[in-house]
Amino acid sequence: MSYDLVLKGGRVIDERNGVDGVFDVAIRGGRIAAVGQGLDATGARVRDVAGCIVAPGLIDIHTHVYHKATSLSVDPDMIARRAAITTLIDAGSAGAGNYDGFRDYVMARSPYRILAFLNISFPGIFGFDKGLFIGEATLADMLPVDRCVRKIEANRDRIIGVKVRIGGPATGDLGLGALELALEAAEQTGLPLMTHIGGPPPSYAEVVSMLRPGDILTHCYRPDPNSALGPDGKVLKEVRDARERGVLFDIAHGMGAFGYASTEAALRDGFPPDLISSDVHVVAVEGPGYDLLHTMSKLYNCGIPLKDIIGMSTSRPALAVRRPDLRHIGVGAEADITVLRDAPSNYVFADVQGVTRQGTRLLQPVACYLGGREMEVTHRPFEEPFVLHEHHHHH
Repeated sequence: MSYDLVLKGGRVIDERNGVDGVFDVAIRGGRIAAVGQGLDATGARVRDVAGCIVAPGLIDIHTHVYHKATSLSVDPDMIARRAAITTLIDAGSAGAGNYDGFRDYVMARSPYRILAFLNISFPGIFGFDKGLFIGEATLADMLPVDRCVRKIEANRDRIIGVKVRIGGPATGDLGLGALELALEAAEQTGLPLMTHIGGPPPSYAEVVSMLRPGDILTHCYRPDPNSALGPDGKVLKEVRDARERGVLFDIAHGMGAFGYASTEAALRDGFPPDLISSDVHVVAVEGPGYDLLHTMSKLYNCGIPLKDIIGMSTSRPALAVRRPDLRHIGVGAEADITVLRDAPSNYVFADVQGVTRQGTRLLQPVACYLGGREMEVTHRPFEEPFVLHEHHHHH
């Protein structure tokens, strides 16, 4: 059996298939052909990935990549190269009124897999830039449920859920009314809802209490005011009840949503996230969030085990958006693979409020394959590049 490419001797972490060990991974015709020890690589291109992590292609379930058409969005290809991502999921940059442009001018032109939560707000997130914030969900007139539903029905290949931003200036006086309309659209289409939680009002407890099994609360570790914790420093009862019901909790670092105080208290109280994402946008991309890999590194340094960090960025987001075909390294799966290095590092991490923590590890991008095709990986300014050796096997 000859293969096109064999990744030799890496630590394969594939949560979906219960794999965590040193294996070779063989690719043929853009799909996973074999996973095992000592695979015969005769005639194949071989990459020695000993000492590296071989993971399913990373999925960032919260990005803003309707590039140039929405002021908050960044270039999907740039962000994918930087964090060795294969699938980017846009969190409501577009609404029914401008989704077609996102589909035809961004998704269709990017080699990466781009999916979207459609914003319940007809114009999407239209007023977000450096020093500028105009809420898109402040008036019921801006959230026509029928338009959202119709656009989803026509685009189920790429739209995987509904998005709404709840709290503070995003919803203004409409508050929970915006959440009710978004839930109506999600209910009618049978899709999950991702809801952003911002400053109060409404409160975190009120928002999370309305969510259904499979819905996603994004920015789950936002700092106070409106964090997931009560005055006693314990996770709120409503938040625990929501998890019991099957609500998923997503990091979405961004520029206002990752606080060390909230994160460390939640982890101490036995409440890890379900999903890790970056909420990368025009401001967050410059730090302290940067991108998915950097956000993963932060949580890894907070003590979450590496195999869970990988699961929260691969298998779990794929299941959350009901695309189980993506993100595993089982035979027959599309060969979306991210190769990482778990590097010792004295990098000092910062949260969105400027609180810092000394780190000891940094996850670095080594290589990325999309449907078996090698994609370019770029390095971030604060990293030493890491180069892999490759060779052809002949006998």
